[in-house]
Amino acid sequence: MDGLSQIALQGLSSAQSQFDTAASQIARAPLADLNQGPASDQVDLSTAAVALLQSKNNFEANVKVLKTSDEMQQTLINIIG
Repeated sequence: MDGLSQIALQGLSSAQSQFDTAASQIARAPLADLNQGPASDQVDLSTAAVALLQSKNNFEANVKVLKTSDEMQQTLINIIG
């Protein structure tokens, strides 16, 4: 596998970890200590929601890199072959 694909796969793994962390924070939000009050819960949830969207965008970008890398390799094989 070429270097570009390796970088994209690392990016996919990173996006998955970011998604898992944010989803876990959202899932734990209702269980948070009630002493914190609603304002802090809203901030935590909004931050986690932004992290979910960022991880989705990162994942999509890395998938596009993988597709482009594959297309480039196929074109090269067609030219050489």
